[in-house]
Amino acid sequence: MRVTIGRRMVLAAVLTAASAAALAAAFGPASTPAWAHGPTRQKVRESIEINAAPAKVWAAIGNFQDMSWLPPVTKTEGEKGNEIGATRKLTLTGGATVDEELYKFDAAAMTYSYRITTVDVKVLPVTNYSSTLTVTPSADGKGSTLEWAGAFYRGFPNNDPPPELSDEAAKTAVSGLYKAGLAALKKKVESGS
Repeated sequence: MRVTIGRRMVLAAVLTAASAAALAAAFGPASTPAWAHGPTRQKVRESIEINAAPAKVWAAIGNFQDMSWLPPVTKTEGEKGNEIGATRKLTLTGGATVDEELYKFDAAAMTYSYRITTVDVKVLPVTNYSSTLTVTPSADGKGSTLEWAGAFYRGFPNNDPPPELSDEAAKTAVSGLYKAGLAALKKKVESGS
């Protein structure tokens, strides 16, 4: 009886190994993309030095209901001020809109975080986007550093995205937006306008 059980176990192990080899041959490297897990979270971080005190920079960005410093924004409408859960709708040049919600706000630390709740991927090729703006004293103590950091997924949630909704397209769009916004804010604060 022991010999029979032992032989069956060996036979089962051989069959299992053979099955695994057959599956690997049938669904091996040529079809690996079919097993891909989809998009990964992308991150963008941009910063700029501003020749102004941190309090002055914070005064320019610290109101969640005012995004007038961002070049493509022509109008900001919102509710609940700077309370957690506050919302705003940004109207962009050309009429497109972006809906956002505040989920962290710390005036003493001069930072806030928000997420996009609604955006057309043709406007900004991202999904599940969140972002944080933070003002800190610059390293030399003579001005401020404004950092804008975001995390998001590309605009196309499945494998093989079209070029305009790829990871690179998403990172390029967000980085370009951040750089333009930071440069515009620097100019506004330093000119005193």
